[in-house]
Amino acid sequence: MPRPLRADAQANHERLLDVAARAFAQDGADTSLKAIAAEAGVGIGTLYRRFPTRDDLIEATYRSETARLCASAPRLLAEHEPRTALRRWMEAFVDYMLTKRGMANALPGILAAREGLRLQSRAALGEAATALIEAGVAAGRLRGDAVPHDVLMALGGITLISGHEDRRDLASRLISLLLDGLTPAAAESSAGPDEPSAAAESAGTSRTSRTSRTSRTKESGADSD
Repeated sequence: MPRPLRADAQANHERLLDVAARAFAQDGADTSLKAIAAEAGVGIGTLYRRFPTRDDLIEATYRSETARLCASAPRLLAEHEPRTALRRWMEAFVDYMLTKRGMANALPGILAAREGLRLQSRAALGEAATALIEAGVAAGRLRGDAVPHDVLMALGGITLISGHEDRRDLASRLISLLLDGLTPAAAESSAGPDEPSAAAESAGTSRTSRTSRTSRTKESGADSD
């Protein structure tokens, strides 16, 4: 059993994983390890002592991000009403999947070599989603026939679509559509304060688009003068 890390070493460890998650999501699995160490405020030697190979860092990042996402479910339920908690967890799930997407070249081989890791992750995510959905159903905020596995599959699809389009804002709008579909008719008029409906988000996007077009038209007119 490994010895617990000193407080400063633990802080370095967690900071490296936080920075690595952002770097992998933005730049992919081949991102510079020196840049990760520098942004985390440690030397490259410290990184290699904790993670001797790139694959070790990728695996640790995957495990850390999975654990963080799963642990957020009860905290969100303690801080928000169930539908808002689910909405925030869905947004975090998309960010988690985008980090996985950045590690796509290396992660399949790592998961294949670590027996049970993929299944453990799926089970943990399923338990987190189930807790959120069951709380929403019990509060009358979600449909009673909502199936956690189906919701996770839908979120995976949302991530693929928005990732392919390279538009994180699209993911948020699709999450609104998914939540609208999960909401019983009686609860539709009582969305939480942090939950814009899909229609409201679409209208906001349309207004932004119209404003942009109007601005460009005015600029074009000014140029022709």
